[in-house]
Amino acid sequence: MFERSRKGEHALLIQPHAGGAPDEAELEEFAELARSAGASVATLLTARIDKPNPATLIGSGKLDEVKAACEASGADLVLVNHHLSPGQERNLEKLLERRVVDRTGLILDIFAQRARSAEGKLQVELAQLKHMATRLVRGWTHLERQRGGSIGLRGPGETQLETDRRLLQKRVDQLQKRLDKVEVQRTQMRRARVRSEMPRVALVGYTNAGKSTLFNALTGADAYAADKLFATLDPTVRRIGLPSGPVVLSDTVGFVRDLPHELVAAFRATLTEAREADLLLHVIDAADPLREERMGQVEAVLAEIGAGDIPQLLVFNKIDRIEGAVARHDRAEGEASAAVPDQLAGRERVWISARDGLGLDLLRNALSARLAQRRIVADIDLPSDAGRLRARLHQLDAVRGESQDETGWRISIDLSEADAARLAAQPDGAALRRLLPELAADPTL
Repeated sequence: MFERSRKGEHALLIQPHAGGAPDEAELEEFAELARSAGASVATLLTARIDKPNPATLIGSGKLDEVKAACEASGADLVLVNHHLSPGQERNLEKLLERRVVDRTGLILDIFAQRARSAEGKLQVELAQLKHMATRLVRGWTHLERQRGGSIGLRGPGETQLETDRRLLQKRVDQLQKRLDKVEVQRTQMRRARVRSEMPRVALVGYTNAGKSTLFNALTGADAYAADKLFATLDPTVRRIGLPSGPVVLSDTVGFVRDLPHELVAAFRATLTEAREADLLLHVIDAADPLREERMGQVEAVLAEIGAGDIPQLLVFNKIDRIEGAVARHDRAEGEASAAVPDQLAGRERVWISARDGLGLDLLRNALSARLAQRRIVADIDLPSDAGRLRARLHQLDAVRGESQDETGWRISIDLSEADAARLAAQPDGAALRRLLPELAADPTL
């Protein structure tokens, strides 16, 4: 066996790919993830994998190449841009005689460095412990394993392992209880914002698109912002004034391709801000040549957390970084109109530079125009068997008046179109579907 290095700052990167040429954008993002974690990149190797090796993921020939590259470059850490099973991770460490970290472990490490609030730290620790639970055995490979049976063949390894698992599970339970309490408090604050009748707007987008910089520019806050992946993790909420009235604006964690499911689950409080918003500001790096791909990846995560149907305003940020005729055209287009129709997605878009303040007034006007159209004020009749829908309307504080007779309830409502659409999609949402033309015409509902 080998003594695992405690340094792990000089990393060799392995990029597996299925076939054809490796994705250059994925290679660059992986290298940026490694640098964001504090590692220096010694070298980067690609590994074509037509059929994954169940023991090591990559083949024996590539393993020899990786080990030789580690020795030549002095790398004391191997990062693999792929999910590794606990067995694969242990086998790679044994064969390469270096620490091995997969994509999930790397992103967890970055999150651990970035979390600042008590809630964020709890969320990261919980995700780390759940990830660690399947990998405890490798910490005790220096102890003799319990083989059972005859005298002299019993060792301390399994006993210590079981103790560790019990302690780890106890800590997981403690963290879960503390996070549940934090979630109750956050839900109460969120309900208070709903009762205040202020529209809710959430910033979403690919990591490093400039969400926190835009948040600071719109609110005058001092949320941490930096030119690196996952610069901020903690949900930040501020009230801002618009021509149409005050709104609540929240910043959220940045998305990335193949975001580990452990993190999606752990950061549910942050992501709830997006899921319960009336409008999403989808912030996009306008200077990114892969912006269309990034947009698709954000849409995939939004769909996964249940926010895929919330209305969006596309905000193309960092126009100050675009050069040439395209930049002049896009900048003129952004300065001439607050919201330009997006022919492909049927949505509106605004071109801004949050850093330089370009287009922010136009963005505020576009926000006001969108939010002014997003509320439904009407009277609806609910049958007596629609008690669940009625309760949900009361929970959203959308009921402004109510009367009851033997057939059911007549209710005066005032709620956002996004909330109305979500409720209308439920089996008992017929009364609300009649208020939404696009849903009323859908024969599947």
